[in-house]
Amino acid sequence: MTKTGADYTWLEDDFPDIAEAYCFTLVRGLSPAELMSRLEGRPEAPLQGIAAVVDATFAQYDLEDGNRQLVAMTTAGTWTLLIEPNGYLGVTEEQALPASAGTSWISHFTNINAVGTFLWAEDQVLRLCFDPMFPEDRWGAAPDELLDVMRRIGFHLELEDPEPDFSPLAAFALSEHLTGVAITPALLQDTTFTCFTVRIR
Repeated sequence: MTKTGADYTWLEDDFPDIAEAYCFTLVRGLSPAELMSRLEGRPEAPLQGIAAVVDATFAQYDLEDGNRQLVAMTTAGTWTLLIEPNGYLGVTEEQALPASAGTSWISHFTNINAVGTFLWAEDQVLRLCFDPMFPEDRWGAAPDELLDVMRRIGFHLELEDPEPDFSPLAAFALSEHLTGVAITPALLQDTTFTCFTVRIR
């Protein structure tokens, strides 16, 4: 059964520190070490749980005068998950598209002002990109390929939509549809994440 944005409301309830500003990225078939190399990252100490990752992100920001972003990684089946508290590397086309060479790259971002991006790339080709709050405005090589799925998941594609609006959280459900990887409370709370920092461009 396809999940919807409503299935991810636990994120805002249970993990408010990460829910207010984040970037989640899933990349198929590349190990954390390979991804860190592609992104020219610098290894950092591993961290247990998303709360520690959030704390370390802001400490790193202060330490590096805002010049480097902390990225936490873990494997999920054949995919590698990257989490950036208060980051946006995963949806930055200049970095994401080259790093997607030979693989699939699915990323979504939101900031404290509810500005967001969903990005799907395949082998350096941008397939789909849109702001989850404004899903009627889409671009990329296949902007309409997932329309039926997007409607079922909970994106408001029509102006007069009577259903509750879970559009930002629906990005998690759309990512899960494309990858088969579910973000869960246990994953965020219990994982020991491999970490690196990358220069903010």
